[in-house]
Amino acid sequence: MRAWSAPDVPALPVKGPEVRLHDHPSGELVGTAGNGPRSLYVCGITPYDATHMGHANTYVAFDLLHRAWLNAGDQVGYVQNVTDVDDPLLERADKVGVDWTALAERETELFRHDMEALRVLPPAHYIGAVESIPLVVELIADLESLGATYRVEDDVYFSVAADEQFGSESGMSREEMLEIFPERGGDPDRAGKKDPLDPILWRAERPGEPSWESPYGAGRPGWHIECAAIALRYLGGRFTVQGGGSDLVFPHHEMSASHAHVVGKAFAEVYTHGGMVGYDGHKMSKSRGNLVFVSALRNSEIDPMAIRLVLLRHHYRSDWEWTDDQLFDAVDTLADWRKAVALGRGAPTAPVVETVLAALAEDLDAPRAVAAVQAWVDATLGTGGLAETSDADAGSVIAALVDAALGIRL
Repeated sequence: MRAWSAPDVPALPVKGPEVRLHDHPSGELVGTAGNGPRSLYVCGITPYDATHMGHANTYVAFDLLHRAWLNAGDQVGYVQNVTDVDDPLLERADKVGVDWTALAERETELFRHDMEALRVLPPAHYIGAVESIPLVVELIADLESLGATYRVEDDVYFSVAADEQFGSESGMSREEMLEIFPERGGDPDRAGKKDPLDPILWRAERPGEPSWESPYGAGRPGWHIECAAIALRYLGGRFTVQGGGSDLVFPHHEMSASHAHVVGKAFAEVYTHGGMVGYDGHKMSKSRGNLVFVSALRNSEIDPMAIRLVLLRHHYRSDWEWTDDQLFDAVDTLADWRKAVALGRGAPTAPVVETVLAALAEDLDAPRAVAAVQAWVDATLGTGGLAETSDADAGSVIAALVDAALGIRL
């Protein structure tokens, strides 16, 4: 599956520091330096609806990581999936009376346009669930050979008891897992399961549902095995960062890692999660209907850079609520930034460059980086670019910095 077009990103004359990120299992900031390229797997969309601000928050957050690594001089291997066959997609297609493949293709294409508008760097490998089926079947076979699978009727399940490290990624108690599991796609009450927490690996064909032939009968992959198989194939058994929203901590990231552990792979070194974005007092969700869509704002002639700036003003791990006032303020802020860089000459830039790169290298602290740019803008506009101590090419320096580090084109 193709990704989206990459924006042009200016090269900065200075390198950023090593990136440190919050690691969920340890609760600590950890370095991401190492030998060879940095590698990132971010769980993608299930394309049954358009990109809302919760999605945008996640992908912009990990775009900051991608950019921070590049600005530190690292090569980056980035992989993202798209779950182009799953229950929510099939249910939506049935409800609106369209073919599920047409719905998936349409919403995936809309997602591409949204990512391009937000200037998110594309993954090197953008892999759909359907095209990953051979990888999934191969991984199930490996798990089966190790005695980690079993059948309930015609469905194939994974036994979490086979993984001695199960629970290490989320850090949740069994009671917490059992409470969350059914809310996030699990089936703890199904008769015949060895453990209520065991996830499905291969869902046997149901009437009216798409299916593919396999050694386990006609069916389709489970969600967690999809990401595990894709990550292992394209990034190997030890990659730098597993990313996604905080609602993926359990069961998704826990289960994906567990599949890898059982076949002898360490999976991710760092697990990092973005916060949830709310609207009207609740987390954005399809079921509540409180979604703010990137495409709707774009179609209303809102500058996508203003959308991105709203996201950057919140730390990626925080939970926060979207308001229209934030968007209108971001539009005004961008106008000031563009006015300041257009002056050419401006306040000294070296401290701004240092602060922005250092802030992003310290757990992607975009709010601090934005504040440093704003301070430069205020100083420059306050003197009309003619301060006693100023840089002749300050505008171009700041424009390149904001583009390369924050992903905002001025």
